[in-house]
Amino acid sequence: MAKLSVKDLDLAGKKVFLRVDFNVPLDENLNIRDDTRIKAALPTIQYIIEQGGMPIIASHLGRPKGKVDAKSTLEPAANRLEMLLDRKVLFLKDCIGDEVKKIAGALRPGDVLLLENLRFHIEETNNDAKFARELASLADLYVDDAFGAAHRAHASVEAIAHNFENPAAGFLMEQEIRYLDSALKDPKRPLLAIIGGAKVSTKIGVIKNLLNTVDRLAIGGGMCFTFYKAKGYTIGKSLCEDELLYEAKAAMNSPKLYLPVDVLIAKEAQAGSATQNVAATAIPEDQMGVDIGAKSVANIIDFIKEAKTIVWNGPMGIFEIDRFARGTEFVAKAVATATKAGAVSIVGGGDTISALKKFNLVNAVSHASTGGGASLEYLEGKELPGVKVLKEK
Repeated sequence: MAKLSVKDLDLAGKKVFLRVDFNVPLDENLNIRDDTRIKAALPTIQYIIEQGGMPIIASHLGRPKGKVDAKSTLEPAANRLEMLLDRKVLFLKDCIGDEVKKIAGALRPGDVLLLENLRFHIEETNNDAKFARELASLADLYVDDAFGAAHRAHASVEAIAHNFENPAAGFLMEQEIRYLDSALKDPKRPLLAIIGGAKVSTKIGVIKNLLNTVDRLAIGGGMCFTFYKAKGYTIGKSLCEDELLYEAKAAMNSPKLYLPVDVLIAKEAQAGSATQNVAATAIPEDQMGVDIGAKSVANIIDFIKEAKTIVWNGPMGIFEIDRFARGTEFVAKAVATATKAGAVSIVGGGDTISALKKFNLVNAVSHASTGGGASLEYLEGKELPGVKVLKEK
């Protein structure tokens, strides 16, 4: 990898400002519903400790908009991290100030410190240089392992790195970039992209960029219906973004683009709704598309069997409802089978990862990305501020 790694740093006796992504979902009682992101940061945290460094861990959680919000505290993350590391984690009620500086200054090898939510200060999202200097003053070294926040030019992601001679990537950041780069720059071919989800607006940049690289790009999910309308099909009550019709029509000029030939329809997007499989050209006015159809599933599975590299972002239908989950489930199982047979599979996006979890397949793909927005922007060909600022090897 072209960026400096945590492995390239001399960590012994050093305080390491470690930016992670502990933006985990909490229930109303502040219990963590999913600790995947905390577990993803463990290899870097443990490596720093093993090498004699002292991690000063920082993250955001939610969008408190510069105000202290008890519902966005990182204290539950500190408790979970303590359990996962099987060692004491010192949690502070702020991320800057004299008390924080005093406690950080007294750290000894083996100590682990977690700061309170960075976004309790509006300066974080404003990429404020003074705030970044205050954060930087706590440590000797800077390591960024928060790929999920790498597309944000925020103080702890971008501005802070300018205060260190050798800002480096953690293991998770390295892994994310390595897999995404391999798909975009030097993939094993055929390269297949499967792009689903509800909206064309969030994925059109990715679709355009990937059409320059892939051998085939299959569309699925609610975005299908914007493409269908652009082709002149009736789409009934299905989701559609009329302002994206021109963009969708332009993308369909590529012979690499595959649109589902049939869809599953229902009167309502509800669990008890009766369903029917119809041709994409035959959606009744009083019905809505809820999943890709059986023929389309079979076609996409055939593409998956041929592929040597698979990039998948976005479910095929409303997978949260079992009756509408068949397309997503069959695609997920086919990607897992292809991975077992030697294909490289890179799966991203919060909903897609949730689907893999639903079907117990998270560990059956080569790489499940922790960064939804960041991985999308990377696939779109954009330079991420949090990656750009890290030192080149």
